[in-house]
Amino acid sequence: MAEYVGVAFDLPINRLFTYRNPPGMDARIGCRVEAVFGRRTLAGWVTEHYEQCPIDPASVKEYSSIVDANPLFGADSLELARWISGMYFCPLGEALSAMMPSGRKEGRSASVSAATATEAFDNLVIGEKALQLSEEQQRARDAICAHTSGRWYLYGPTGTGKTEVFLQAAEATLAEGRGVIYLVPEIALTHQVLKALVRRFGDACAVIHSGLSPAKKLAQWRRVQSGQARVVVGARSAVFAPVRDLGLIVVDEEHESSYKAGSSPRYHARQVAMRLAAASGARLVMGSATPSVESWHLMAQGQLQRLSLTKRLAGGDMPAISIVDMRGQEGALSSSLVDAVRRVKAEGGQSILFLNRRGFSHFWSCRSCGAEASCRQCSVGLTYHKDRNRLVCHYCGYSAPPPGAEYPQ
Repeated sequence: MAEYVGVAFDLPINRLFTYRNPPGMDARIGCRVEAVFGRRTLAGWVTEHYEQCPIDPASVKEYSSIVDANPLFGADSLELARWISGMYFCPLGEALSAMMPSGRKEGRSASVSAATATEAFDNLVIGEKALQLSEEQQRARDAICAHTSGRWYLYGPTGTGKTEVFLQAAEATLAEGRGVIYLVPEIALTHQVLKALVRRFGDACAVIHSGLSPAKKLAQWRRVQSGQARVVVGARSAVFAPVRDLGLIVVDEEHESSYKAGSSPRYHARQVAMRLAAASGARLVMGSATPSVESWHLMAQGQLQRLSLTKRLAGGDMPAISIVDMRGQEGALSSSLVDAVRRVKAEGGQSILFLNRRGFSHFWSCRSCGAEASCRQCSVGLTYHKDRNRLVCHYCGYSAPPPGAEYPQ
């Protein structure tokens, strides 16, 4: 039994604080303790045991109480927290607090959130059994399951069946006796995927997201930690779930900006998933119809194996897309676009034009050479606001009058 413990608090202070175990108490690594910190009483994470006090023993206080009966993280999670601390320049306590549930009391029903997750989807009809795969899907699934570890990218337009490949790869991983983490951008925007996972895997599925109360999140965490839940689905923080014998991480719609945390630690779930998969010897499968620039570069470099799906399962042709060079064009709309809209109207059809949300035009460029007006401070394109006749940077607020003649009408 160690006499002293090192505690990491959720504070912008990059160091541990030493406390003494009170008589009859022994705080294990991975548990939280409550301790007096200045004039406050805070909960912190025990990350170290000391046989010898690292500072002057006369200045060391006893902590007040132990919050958790059993540790919430093990050696692997602590190592990941230390990596996050170094990678994203944040204190260890902030990394642990972002990773771990904060509930002080566990919910009465450990399965409550999985049941609640299905209530909002009663009107959806999704098969509980695996669907028949197309040849492309089968090749992608076989390529993933042929190896126990590796990194793949499932690339294909909407409707080509990426989700079913993910689900069947998850089923194969479970059959191997290993666990699964399935990340989605936002729970509220991915109802069908969530419904499919919950109905496909039943009680073996745990749902973790920010909408859960701290007590329910802690209850779900315990289900995962005990091995009762072997499939975890959730938004970016679900990547930290203590899944036993992790065998597969899925990052669905990996291009979404919501995978990047907006407050400290400003981690990106995609990077954390790559680190976790490598450390665990697990498969990592990412997918999107519009890959991020980073992932596209990794595919080009051969660090991500690309698996392509090209055929829509429901049939139908892919939309024709053309890029128009606006140099030499007059006005905000190209002549080819104007002709196409007129043709559709003459045929009795309708057209939809998507416009930028702020400003009259999201760029200002020379019709002759194509040079674009950019912010002197941010080097991003300036947006033209017609009502003010100003070019504005939506990042820093810099503005300037448009160069040359008035913007063409």
